[in-house]
Amino acid sequence: KGEMRPSTQRGFTLIEVMIVVAIIALLASIALPSYQESIRKSRRADAKSALLAASQAMEKYYTERQTYVGANLGANATDIYSTSSPDNYYTLSFTATPSASAYSIQAAPRTGTSQTADKCGTFTISQTGAKGVTGGSLTAADCW
Repeated sequence: KGEMRPSTQRGFTLIEVMIVVAIIALLASIALPSYQESIRKSRRADAKSALLAASQAMEKYYTERQTYVGANLGANATDIYSTSSPDNYYTLSFTATPSASAYSIQAAPRTGTSQTADKCGTFTISQTGAKGVTGGSLTAADCW
């Protein structure tokens, strides 16, 4: 009959869209740091495995020579272990020059990786098998 019905528009208002965007931003701000911490925690295994392998190489060196003196970390064929962890998130070095009966190796987070923000900081291991961490907010028991 000649009546025109007003059209009902379907869709979202700007306010509704902004509320959804705000909710997504809030969830992301909570989830992202948690995810990043989870990734850092999983990468700690890189430091631990490298330190255990280097420690094992040091013990082999000691068995063959009856001293730790002269052991080196590096890329040369005569070096006992690399200065990089297997996945390249940590750099290995001696905390001091190995003596005849003692050594301490550290795995420091490699600069430029997300591991520099890890709560464990630098991992260490000595000839006695003592494991530690320095520079972080967690204890050795929490990290190892």
